[in-house]
Amino acid sequence: MKKPVPKKAPKSRASVEVSREQAEQAVQTLLRWAGDDPQREGLLDTPKRVVSAYREWFAGYAHDPAKYLQRTFEEVAGYDEMIILRDIEFESYCEHHLAPIIGRVHIGYLPTDKVVGISKLARVVDGYAKRLQVQEKLTAEIARCINDVLKPRGVGVVVDAVHQCMTTRGVHKRGVSMITSKMLGSFREDARTRQEFLRFIGIRGAG
Repeated sequence: MKKPVPKKAPKSRASVEVSREQAEQAVQTLLRWAGDDPQREGLLDTPKRVVSAYREWFAGYAHDPAKYLQRTFEEVAGYDEMIILRDIEFESYCEHHLAPIIGRVHIGYLPTDKVVGISKLARVVDGYAKRLQVQEKLTAEIARCINDVLKPRGVGVVVDAVHQCMTTRGVHKRGVSMITSKMLGSFREDARTRQEFLRFIGIRGAG
């Protein structure tokens, strides 16, 4: 009796190599599928431009956001109150339609014995935003990264964004934004801490 042949494990995303030439050919295919001619003058360099744009838009895959939080500061004169960074602008792309998600992130945390440079929090946002995303996942990833690395007493993250997969296709509803939040530690367990955070970032009804 023959032994069953073990199935090969699927290749991970990181192990699947795609050349720039293959990527540009894929763009040409989509242009033809849309009904245009990739060889006409106005579209000759479009595949190159699109591939370069993709490299920028999805740069987050090449970085580990947790590394941005490795350098911390302990000389803060015993400061242990809430730290909030509001209105961190971001651009991401919906993993369902490749349409833009544009919005702002608000981050708050209660430090234990160390704090991190505020620009590093913005880099964490970009690290996760510059990937194919859904907003709920983006919100949770940012909060968990800060919580796992800094180990604060609590973390709060609120994301407010407009999804162009909803405004430019499908139901075509403009002026609609989506708000998601992730509360960890004291932000989740203590209503007063949560309300203080929401009040600082200007969420209505958080009095």
